[in-house]
Amino acid sequence: MQRFLVSLAAFTMCSSALMLDKNHTQGTAPMVWEKQQQSTDLSGYVRARQFDHRLRVCNAYPNEASLIVSRRQEVLTEPALNYRECQDVKAPLKSGDRLEFKVGGVSAGIFAVSDLPNNDAVLLLVIHRHDTLTTAASFSSHVFANLLNSQVAVLDTYQGRSTLSPNIVDEIHGKARRERLRFNSVVAVNEGEYQVNLVNTTGGPQLSRELVALNRESYVVIRTGVASQSGPSFPEDLIVFPQSSVALLSGAELAAPTSAVLLLAVLAWFI
Repeated sequence: MQRFLVSLAAFTMCSSALMLDKNHTQGTAPMVWEKQQQSTDLSGYVRARQFDHRLRVCNAYPNEASLIVSRRQEVLTEPALNYRECQDVKAPLKSGDRLEFKVGGVSAGIFAVSDLPNNDAVLLLVIHRHDTLTTAASFSSHVFANLLNSQVAVLDTYQGRSTLSPNIVDEIHGKARRERLRFNSVVAVNEGEYQVNLVNTTGGPQLSRELVALNRESYVVIRTGVASQSGPSFPEDLIVFPQSSVALLSGAELAAPTSAVLLLAVLAWFI
């Protein structure tokens, strides 16, 4: 069977392990959005281009309380994010910004933005559980590349034992094509409709979510949940964001005899 997945790039994990406790010492984790190159010094009336840096925040921290992200006194997440929700923040970012995360009014840590890429980019930032023993939080971040195709970041934040693994399915003329996904990787996909599944060892789907992939859009698929030894447990679940409309698929995609994913680049992992 022809492979239809594309490995692209990497996530970076900041395992700051900040405790969600009112008496914890607040910590700071540097943002790992790496500046790709230095901009040219422009003089006279020519101005440097202002790049569009879209911040995407996902709350994968299992908790009944909602998440608020703020910059100084400015609340960036409106409304507050419930567990398993994501949001694109409209406020522009700049180097030196400090983003504070609060869950249920308790500080979970601060991210300091050091450098931003010299291109338009979607900047993904995910808060999730650090382990099963404590209520500590960790952060994962990724900068999406600029591609004509849609791209999908696949992130595993589940804490606990599990035998489930992800795959992606598209259906052409009644015949389903399946490809294995790897957690903590990024793939590029052709525009189209897909199912993202968590499957057991025999390949049977246990959880399924729809993914409508549009060209030039960046998506995140997150496995979340915790088998907690400290506080309540939350079952394995899948987050897919954003939820694009099938009506926005192009006519070329709908008429194409084949679709799915293109092989582009080399896989990279959390560090």
